[in-house]
Order: sequence, then structure tokens, then C-alpha cells
Amino acid sequence: MCPFAYQTSLWLREVRDTNDLDLRWRFFSLEEINLEPGQRHPWERDWAYGFSQMRVGALLRRRGQDAVDAWYEAVGRAFFVDERPTHTPDVHREVLDEIGVGAAVLDEALADPTTADEVRADHDEVVGLHAGHGVPTLVFNTGTVLFGPVVAPAPTGADAQRLWDVVCAWGEVPHLFEMRKPKTDADMAHLGEQFAPYLRARAWRSVAKPAP
Repeated sequence: MCPFAYQTSLWLREVRDTNDLDLRWRFFSLEEINLEPGQRHPWERDWAYGFSQMRVGALLRRRGQDAVDAWYEAVGRAFFVDERPTHTPDVHREVLDEIGVGAAVLDEALADPTTADEVRADHDEVVGLHAGHGVPTLVFNTGTVLFGPVVAPAPTGADAQRLWDVVCAWGEVPHLFEMRKPKTDADMAHLGEQFAPYLRARAWRSVAKPAP
């Protein structure tokens, strides 16, 4: 559901082979972290825009990280680039068919309550253990945890590697908590242009609680 997380996923795939990375996709619920008073938890709904999609990912992840990687790449491209509302079950089934997984996987995931348990477990771990408050959140095997990078579009080639080097260098400074580049009107216009397909495809308004 987050266009910045999608851009980060593109960047990570770009630098994965060059840096021999072992990427392991985990789940974080923006719907839960930004829950408003009176709303039901996403796992209490028959269909929640983001949480239910992640249940599909959880089922596929049991087949291996390659399976969930291919699913996230395809669903992300369909939604954030092609403006297809994958947050609706029928469109999500179409994408599953297109990548050879089969539309029935969606219904299988929703019929299995343990897929909801897996998504909740991932979410609770990053919030409770790593103080995660949003996406993208990177957890390194060194124990370093970083929110970001927040970048659009995802850099490629040498620029992607340069960003990877910056992120790794940040992690080497244990008490460097935050640096931010203020967004000018021109920056906001740039983001609006970059995320136009997402803004047209989504069916919700943005809700983001202040970061701690």
C-alpha cells in the first residue's frame, strides 16, 4: 500500500546480485499502525486492502522467498505502475493467474487463519523488537534497523550502488537517528508526478500517525 516501500523494493532488487544480498521479505501493516478510533483491526475484516493481500504473500512465502518476491514484484507493478486495483480480490486473482500461481491461492490464503497469524507475527516483531513505525524498514543481520530509504524513483545502476553504500555507512554510526531533506514545493510536485498511478488506483485516503 506504500509507494515508497515499493520503490525501495525495486532498489533492493537492483543491488541484490551486486552485493550478494539474501533478501527476506517480511510484512508490516500500515492499516494497523495507523488504525483510527472505532475501526476494526484489519484481521477482523473479511477483506482488508493491505492486510489481506499480505496473507496471500504469507501463503506463498511458505514455498520460499523466490515465490513471495515474484508475487510482490508483480502485484507492485500492477498497482503502482499499471493502476490496477490489486486491493480488490478479483484483480488480485488476475495477477496471481498471470504469474502462474493461480487465482485460487487468494481464497486458499483467506481460508487459512494461520496466514493472518503470520502477518501479525511479522508486524508485532518489527514494532515490538525493533521499534518499527512505518515502511520501508530494513533489518540487517548485524542488528542494525533503519527506516527508509524514502526515494522516488528507485535509483538504478551506479546510483543504486551509491545509495546502498550510504545506507550501509549510516548503519555503522550506532546513535545516528535521523537526517531529513525538507521537501520543497518542487519536490512535492515531483512526488505527485511519480505517484500519479498510485493516487489514481488507490481507494483510501492517506493516514499517517506522527513518527516517534
